[in-house]
Amino acid sequence: MQKWRKKTNIKPPVKAIQAGGSLGSAGSNYAAIDLGTNSCRLVIATPTPTSFRIVETFSKITRLGEGIINNNELSRNAIRRTVNALKVCAGVLAEYAPICRSRFVATAACRRAVNCPQFLEIVKRETGLVIETISSKEESRLAVVGCLPLLSRNIKRALVFDIGGGSTEISLARTTDNGNMFIEGFVSLPYGVVTISEAFPSQDMTNLAYNTIVERTHKILSEFEDKHHIRDAIANQEIQVIGTSGTVTVLGAVHLNLPRYNRSAVDGIAMSKQEIERTIAKIKRLGDDGRKKHPCIGAQKADLTMAGCAIIDGLTSFWPISEVTVADRGIREGILLDMMHAKKKSYSKKHKRRYPFNRKRNGNHYSYSGEKKKEAVNE
Repeated sequence: MQKWRKKTNIKPPVKAIQAGGSLGSAGSNYAAIDLGTNSCRLVIATPTPTSFRIVETFSKITRLGEGIINNNELSRNAIRRTVNALKVCAGVLAEYAPICRSRFVATAACRRAVNCPQFLEIVKRETGLVIETISSKEESRLAVVGCLPLLSRNIKRALVFDIGGGSTEISLARTTDNGNMFIEGFVSLPYGVVTISEAFPSQDMTNLAYNTIVERTHKILSEFEDKHHIRDAIANQEIQVIGTSGTVTVLGAVHLNLPRYNRSAVDGIAMSKQEIERTIAKIKRLGDDGRKKHPCIGAQKADLTMAGCAIIDGLTSFWPISEVTVADRGIREGILLDMMHAKKKSYSKKHKRRYPFNRKRNGNHYSYSGEKKKEAVNE
């Protein structure tokens, strides 16, 4: 996969690019943007018989939610940084046009910000991109869809957690005997790595701050546990636990002692609880300066990593989790799979197809029909 560099002669499309819409006539490229509290991420991919092949990616830490805990507003500097990153996204999309289908979503920061409508209007005017703000429930659903290729065919249930910048989504999903999958329930922790790091602005997170996040996580999870009775199922290894986020992948990379981050080495590995505990302890010992110098963490993630570790510690100490599958995938991949399988369905209604989470409600659940076979995303 080539590394995209900004070209001075690329201009954003003049026509607004609608979320879920098309950039041009028929083509095989699909595009997704995940605009989070901490970063802006774009992926362009083409379908394969079992999954998809990544054509191009772009990721930029913009900290859109910087300072949002103070007044529930997106700051001018955060808006400027994010719009500049989205201009790059628009240029990449123009380079790979026509795009068959696309969907661009924003998450926690935009859900929370009172000036989000004005921000999205600025984005549309300056980049041509039309971005939709999705709910916590839809964010959870997309994260599960994106992580489905990592599910073991021998396990019927999965607990997927996605640590974002402004919130943390935890979803419980089940596979039925006929291959269908539905989300049994989800819970959204109202904090992520950015909001935690701003709430506890010390250069090196204190033990008191760390333990406060762990305890608060336990309190919120107690209600979720009372409703879904997950503890015994995890203890009996009836549930596969999958983690997706920058912190989770950092844990994987540090655990593997990688000289620099390598997605193919990290995505899909399993870490035992003991390995997670040892890796978190190692990251703690590095201190703020050590984390900034670490090749798999760096200055931009140094203050966020400990916040994410506190959330992971809260999860693994609340439930008897023996192992976590590390996923370098999530919302963007979920969007792609949604669009590609929906396209397959529209091509042929005569044959029975299996396709990811349908947004039509099935009782109180969102249903999914997906292959139980474990497939890796091609990059």
